[in-house]
Amino acid sequence: MSFMFYLLPGLLLWYFIHHSGIHATIAGVLTALTIPTTPDDTESPLEKLEYALTRPVSFFIIPLFALANTNIKLESGMIEGLFSNLGLGILWGLLLVSLWVSLNMSWVSVKLGFSVLPKNTRWAQIGALGILGGIGFTMSIFIAMLSISDAAFQTEAKFAILVSSILAGTLGFILLKLLPQSSESK
Repeated sequence: MSFMFYLLPGLLLWYFIHHSGIHATIAGVLTALTIPTTPDDTESPLEKLEYALTRPVSFFIIPLFALANTNIKLESGMIEGLFSNLGLGILWGLLLVSLWVSLNMSWVSVKLGFSVLPKNTRWAQIGALGILGGIGFTMSIFIAMLSISDAAFQTEAKFAILVSSILAGTLGFILLKLLPQSSESK
């Protein structure tokens, strides 16, 4: 089955809708509505396309979309801005506060009986997931744009958020890979 029968008309539809002034995401919705699905458990063309697009969307399209919408311009002094009060506050807030909140709220929830720690899960893994919570890129950019009116501080904040998100993703991934699994979960 060739996905081009769906993607080429979808791209044309996107182009025309985009240039008509209507938000281009409507084209994606309309294209998806035209791709056949099946009423039973057999894999439909829509599911095959979804599976084929998972990696490119996750690793290329979404990061590109996020970066393009932040409008981060590389300027001199951006590295130094990471070590300003604003930059350090964002960096430590996204990395350490997400770790602290995730660990503490999980611990309190388990101790009060609201939840249980999943089988074969260690607290260190919960901590690594807490660090991954520091990725919060789009919401952090949104909050920074609403709360900071000075353009120079906005740029500094956006760059600090970008660096913090990359650090959180990388550090969380490495920790989860390095943490030993229990013998039951191997």
